[in-house]
Amino acid sequence: MDDLQNEVEVPRYFLCPISLEIMKDPVTLSTGITYDRDSIENWLFSQKNNVCPVTKLVVFDIELTPNHTLRRLIQSWCTLNASSGVERFPTPRPPISKIEITKLLKDSKSPQHQMKSLNRLKSIVLENEKNKRLMESVGAADYISSIINKGISTSMTSSSLAGEFAGADEALNILYHLKLSPTGLKSLFGKTGDFVETLTRVMQRAGSYESRAYAVMLLKSMFEVAEPMHVTSLNPKFFTELVQILTDQISQKATKATLKLLISVCPWGRNRIKAAEAGAVAVLIDALLDCTEKRTSEMIITVLDQVCQSAEGRAELLKHGGGLAVVSKKVFRVSSAASEKAVRILYSVAVFSGNTRVVQEMLELGVVEKLLLVLQVDCGSKMKEKAREILKMHARVWKKSPCVTYNLI
Repeated sequence: MDDLQNEVEVPRYFLCPISLEIMKDPVTLSTGITYDRDSIENWLFSQKNNVCPVTKLVVFDIELTPNHTLRRLIQSWCTLNASSGVERFPTPRPPISKIEITKLLKDSKSPQHQMKSLNRLKSIVLENEKNKRLMESVGAADYISSIINKGISTSMTSSSLAGEFAGADEALNILYHLKLSPTGLKSLFGKTGDFVETLTRVMQRAGSYESRAYAVMLLKSMFEVAEPMHVTSLNPKFFTELVQILTDQISQKATKATLKLLISVCPWGRNRIKAAEAGAVAVLIDALLDCTEKRTSEMIITVLDQVCQSAEGRAELLKHGGGLAVVSKKVFRVSSAASEKAVRILYSVAVFSGNTRVVQEMLELGVVEKLLLVLQVDCGSKMKEKAREILKMHARVWKKSPCVTYNLI
């Protein structure tokens, strides 16, 4: 650009206000300022700004209007200055418009055009961030979620409508990749019928691994912005299907989304009890035994910590042959945050479920030895305090063990 300006004078109104380069595809924002399409789309969608760079006004309408007059002027200027090395920019392909998207969404409700329309909508969504926001602004979530609701409801009552089944799968793919804003995600809770129940049914369908993964990842995003009333009224079946996702190990992304979802919902109401009754504890312990990935291990221990704050969760932990052992083993082997939560689990067990058998088992499995180690190394004060309380609580039993030092006694 600098070399070009040295050779030929570029009219100032040909330059994009953001990049200060010649505009190839000038478009006008709702604020009246013209920018190069790539620059303003990067500003609004990739950098997630919501104001006009020049006027600083909030941009409410994200559709960009092509400035054909300015584009033709720039192309003519490039042609006139070709001898100075200026190349003429080709006429850009027209971008997708709100009108086209709305027509495709309406066609997706027709059985004859549904799959063709959904395939086109998916390609539009996957193309760029701007298309995602444009689709959300015309109410795509309403159309897409209703197709999923209808398709899953129909598939539960009839095995002959394969088209409805396939349409629901494709619609779910689109809805996940839309990456709705928090407002859009919240609106899904208020759709006709219980959309959480619909996605729970999607998770229940054996064989459709991709759709089950999309369902749990979409639920994870929804519950990150959910109101308390939505979190406290969850059906026990919801937790059963989440546990099944973990058991089936569909994909790493689905596993992490499931763990994050459980972390979001377990602290509310009776959810930790529902998770325990769904068999979450045994599955989490088995997963922790084999897990080598740090972040996943942290999330598993976090969920276990939450579930073990209920009597049902602690009972499930103690029922598992490797429960206490694997939790104790993970202290100092994952991260400081995981170590603190692991000690909290041991504290919950020792305080609320510490009968004679459990206390003896903690001694035999090396849990007491690990707690003593916590007191000796440099770690968090809360963690040390929990360990100290556990050891004091059962000191009369454990002081007979050779692993307990004289000073502690």
